[in-house]
Amino acid sequence: MTAEFQQSPSPSEVGFALGRRDVLKGAAALGGIAAFSGVLAACGGGDDAGSASGTIRVGSNYSNELPNAGLRAALDSLPNDDLTIELNEVDHNTYQEQIVAYLQDPPDDVAPWFAGFRLQALASQDLLLDISDVWTDGLDDVLSGGFKQASTYEGKQYFVPWTYYSWQVHYRKSVWDAIGAVPPATFDELLALCETLDGMGVTPFAAGNDGRWPLMGTFDQLNFRLNGYQYHVDLMAGKESWTDQRTKDVFAKWAELLPYHQAEPNGRTWEDAAAAFVGGEVAMYVIGGFVGSQFPPDELDDLDFFPYPELNPEHGQDTVEAPIDGWTVVANPKNEAGAKAVVGHLGTAIAQEAYLAEDPSVQAPNKNVDTSNYNALQQKSVAAVQNAKNVTQFLDRDTLPAFANEAGQAIADFVSNPDNIDAILEDLQGKAEALL
Repeated sequence: MTAEFQQSPSPSEVGFALGRRDVLKGAAALGGIAAFSGVLAACGGGDDAGSASGTIRVGSNYSNELPNAGLRAALDSLPNDDLTIELNEVDHNTYQEQIVAYLQDPPDDVAPWFAGFRLQALASQDLLLDISDVWTDGLDDVLSGGFKQASTYEGKQYFVPWTYYSWQVHYRKSVWDAIGAVPPATFDELLALCETLDGMGVTPFAAGNDGRWPLMGTFDQLNFRLNGYQYHVDLMAGKESWTDQRTKDVFAKWAELLPYHQAEPNGRTWEDAAAAFVGGEVAMYVIGGFVGSQFPPDELDDLDFFPYPELNPEHGQDTVEAPIDGWTVVANPKNEAGAKAVVGHLGTAIAQEAYLAEDPSVQAPNKNVDTSNYNALQQKSVAAVQNAKNVTQFLDRDTLPAFANEAGQAIADFVSNPDNIDAILEDLQGKAEALL
C-alpha cells in the first residue's frame, strides 16, 4: 500500500478537545495566505517591547480551534499599543510542505517553525533573520541552555521556543489496574508484559501509521535506547550507516515486538489507533502527549505514561524525545523592530501562560511560567524533559525533510514485511548517501 507522506504534528497543531485535522479554517494553500485579514490590536502594558511600532504580519499554521484561540490570546497580551498585528492563517500541512517557497517570498514578518535540524535547514539557506539580540535582551535569562541550543545555527539564534511535549509509552491507569500490570523498566520486562497481555486477549500496543510518521517515534525510542543519543543523531545526519549492524539490531528488537502491535498499521490513522487505546482494546501507545486530545475531558485523569524501557544499560533511559515549536523572523521583514518585539514577547511567561490557558495539551519552555495549573501529565512531562541527559526532536525534525520521507516509507515497508529488512536498509542507505 502506498500513501502520501505527512510530517509529524507540532505542539501547535494538537489540543485536548480536537483531532489532528479538525476545524481547519485557514487558507487551502499558501498562495491564499491572506485567508484571515482580521486585525488584533495589541494591549497596553508595562513591559519593554522596545520602541517598535507599526503593523506586523504574523503567519499562523495554528489552524485548529484551541491552538488558534491560544495564539490569539498570546498576541493580544503584547504590551505595546503602537503595534498592530495582522494574523494570516494557513492550513498546517500546506504550510509545512511549502515552507521554503513561502520563505523565499514571505508575505509575513514572523513565521512559526520547529527547532533543531529543521530550523538549521532554513537558517543555512539564509531564509531566516538572526535574532540573537532578542536572546541577549532577555530570553537568555528565562530559557535553558538546551532550548537555546535547539534554536541555534552556527552560533547564532534564529528561533524562539514556544511550546513542547514529550513522546512516551502511554497507558490507561484503570485498564492496567484491572489487569494488574505495572510499567516495565527493561526490554525483557516489556516482552513479558506483552506476552501476558496477549494471553489475556488484550492487544499490547496501538499502532497507526497512516501518513508514515507515527511509527518514526517507536524507531527513535528503540534506537537511542539501544545505541545511545549520539549514534541516533549521527544516523539522522548521515554520519552513521543504516546498514550498520547496530541499526539492524534496532529492527531486530522491533521485530520481536511487532506481533504485539495492532496489525496492518499503515492503513490506520493515529486517531483510529487512539480510539482503540481510549476504549481499552489496547494497553499501550507509543505517542506524543497530544494523545490526550482523543480522551473525553472527564477521562483524562486516567491517562498516564512511562518512559520507554531500557534496552542497553550503557544508555539506560537517558534520552527523551520532546519536539519544540516556536517562532522565527523571516530574512527580510518589512518591520524588523516590530517582528523582534513580537517574537520576544512570545518567549515570555505572559504570552505562554495566555496560550496554555486556552490549550493545555503542551508545556511552556519559559522557566517563569506558573506551572501550578498544569495537569498531572503536563507536570510529569516537564519533569521528564528537565531530568533528561539528552533531548531529541523527532525523526522528521532531526534530519532533512526529503530524507525523512524516505525513512518514513522504509519503516512502513518494514512493518509490512519485516523479513525484508536487509534490502530495505540497503535501499535506505543509498538514499541517505544521496540526500544527506
